[in-house]
Amino acid sequence: MAGHPVTELSAGQLPELTAGRLSSTWQLDVPALLLVVALGALYGCGVVRVRRLGAPWPPARVAAFALVGLGGLVVATMSALAVYDHVLFWPAAVQNILLDLVTPLGLALGDPLRLAVEALPEGAAGRVRRAMAGRLVRLLTFPFVSTALVLATELTVYFTPYFETALRVGWLHELMYLHLLAAGCLFVVPVLTDQEALPAWCTHPVRAGLMFLDGIVDAVPGVVVMTHGTLIAGAWYLHHAPTWSPDVQHDQQLGGGAMLSIAELVALPFLLAILFQWARAERAQTAALDRRLDAELAVVVPAPTADHPPVPALERVRPWWETEQNDVAARIRRQQGDA
Repeated sequence: MAGHPVTELSAGQLPELTAGRLSSTWQLDVPALLLVVALGALYGCGVVRVRRLGAPWPPARVAAFALVGLGGLVVATMSALAVYDHVLFWPAAVQNILLDLVTPLGLALGDPLRLAVEALPEGAAGRVRRAMAGRLVRLLTFPFVSTALVLATELTVYFTPYFETALRVGWLHELMYLHLLAAGCLFVVPVLTDQEALPAWCTHPVRAGLMFLDGIVDAVPGVVVMTHGTLIAGAWYLHHAPTWSPDVQHDQQLGGGAMLSIAELVALPFLLAILFQWARAERAQTAALDRRLDAELAVVVPAPTADHPPVPALERVRPWWETEQNDVAARIRRQQGDA
């Protein structure tokens, strides 16, 4: 279990958190590193196997999974956010929003479940499909249930002894990381990966609406934290606040504002991803319809053979104004001939 700076150094020994230290300060978190390596290795093996089978796998998905998904996990657990989360509230708040929103978004854009189905042998792929369509998974990923779980997780973290206890107990802190990540994935991954766990009525327009609703829900914890009059984990932060830190109440307001800002910024690419999938699904549906109509037309009008000569072309139907004009001209010529 990785140690935290506060347990090894007094708060006063941590240097002031500047923009330079925010980008250059890192620490090793062994459980998080093992999770990153395991997820990356499994995803990489899946991509290699799919490509060996002759099927393409988009590089953009690999980049999203590695940079946004695994990269977000690394930043949340091993960057300066993790170094300073025991002495300042706002780094801990940014950590948590990265884990339950940004990292799940990157993992979902990598489409790991479809990759598993395409890479695994038929028997194992069938088990994955059955697991995704199982009753428990369908319940946990039901849109309103998963949204409520994300909101309940964030409120439980901040407004129960959970968060302050996690600051004191290392293994619980790591479990909180995993809890936030799992809650975020329950909502984000099914919505972005077209899996069978979602109900049939959850079409792309419905998903876009759910994303709009989720954007509102994600704003709630940030607003509540920012405006809450009571300090969150106040006893801990009042005791461990370094001399150079802002007022603890102001620190909490910064954390709530950061949560709100990140949640609303991430909502835009999330919505764009759903709209892109919607457009792609519409193109695929249109192409399938065109192929079906072409096949039906080929059956109705068979190709000419020796026994079946070509079907004569139908006479073109002339518009009324042309036929009317010809009739008038013919009547005028007959009248002139009679005269």
